[in-house]
Amino acid sequence: MEASTATKFRANLNFERILIIQTAFIGDVILALPLLQVLRRNFPNSKIDFMLIPKTAELLRNHPDVDEIIIFDKNGKDRGLRGILKMAKFISKQNYDVAFILQRYFRSAIIPFIAGVKIRVGFDKSKFKFLYTQIVKYRQIHEIERNLSLLEPFNIKVESKELPNLYPSDEDKKVVGELISKINSKIIGVAPGSVWETKRWLKERFAELVKLLQSDGFSVVLIGGGDDFNLCEEIKKISGGENVFNFCGKLTLLQSAELIRHCEVLVSNDSAPMHLAVAMRTPVVAIFGSTVPEFGFYPYGDRDKIVQVENLYCRPCGIHGYNKCPEGHFKCMRLIETEMVYDEVKNLIRSP
Repeated sequence: MEASTATKFRANLNFERILIIQTAFIGDVILALPLLQVLRRNFPNSKIDFMLIPKTAELLRNHPDVDEIIIFDKNGKDRGLRGILKMAKFISKQNYDVAFILQRYFRSAIIPFIAGVKIRVGFDKSKFKFLYTQIVKYRQIHEIERNLSLLEPFNIKVESKELPNLYPSDEDKKVVGELISKINSKIIGVAPGSVWETKRWLKERFAELVKLLQSDGFSVVLIGGGDDFNLCEEIKKISGGENVFNFCGKLTLLQSAELIRHCEVLVSNDSAPMHLAVAMRTPVVAIFGSTVPEFGFYPYGDRDKIVQVENLYCRPCGIHGYNKCPEGHFKCMRLIETEMVYDEVKNLIRSP
C-alpha cells in the first residue's frame, strides 16, 4: 500500500506500543531521533521502544522520549538465524502495534514480520518490502525528513524542522568540564577520522588548519573514537602547537557530544561527530569527499556549511566510501585547500 492511500489510519489511530528499528551506525541513530521525538509528541502516553546495536545504545541514554532500549547484537551474540529468531520471540511478547523499519536490510524486515507486529512500515527501496504492510517511497531528501516520511501513511505531519536531541548526564558534563577547565581560550573542535579512507580530508591539511586556528587564539580539541587516536596524534605533532588536545578514545559518545557543545564550531568529515554537533546545536563545517550531500546525510543545522569539490566527474564513487580512491588520484579531497575550510570556519565564528 502506498503512503498516499493510507491516510484512513489517522481517524482512529491508537498506537499503544511502538517500535523503531535502526541497527546501523552512530550517525544513522542520531538521524532517527527526530522520528522518535515526533512520535512521542503525537503519542504521549504510548510505550515507544528503540532497537539498536550495542555500540549506539548509549545515544538513547537519558532521552526522555524513549521507554525501552532494545539491544540487538547482530554482529555478536545475536548473529545469524538463531539471533534473529531469539529477537523475534522477544519482540512478539511485547505486542507492538506498529514497527517503523528505517533500514532496508533483511534482519530489520524479518524480525517484526516473524514477531507478528500488526503494522510494519518501511521504504520501497528495500528488497524485503513484501514483508511490510505500509510502503513509503524512498525520496532523495535529508535522512531526517526521509525517516519522518514513514509517518505519512498515518497522516501525521511535521510542520517545522525537527533537529535531533541528545542528553548528556550531569556526570558527563562534570567529566568534560574538568577536562576543559584548564583551557583558557575559546575552543574549536576538529574530527578528522572516518571508517572510510576516501571520506578523510588529508591529515596535513587538518594540521595546517589547526595551526591557523591557534594563530587566531583558539584552542583545538581533536574528537573521535579510539581508532582515530593515532591519526590525531600525528595531526597534533605536525601542527606543533601547545593548545591542541587529543581526546580521541577518552570519552563516551555522550561525553563527546558534551565536549562538542562547548565548541564554537566543529570541523568534521562526513562522519558521526558531524551529527553529534547538530544534536548539540554546534555549527558544523563539513568536508565531503567521495560522498555527496545529495545522499541526504549532510549536517542539518541552519548555520552548517559544506566544503566540497563541485562538478568532479567521479563523485560520488560510492554510498559509503572506500579504503582507496578507485580512480587513484583522490582529487575529491586533494583539491580542497586548507584556506577553503578555514574561511568557512571564520565566517561561522563571525556570524551571529
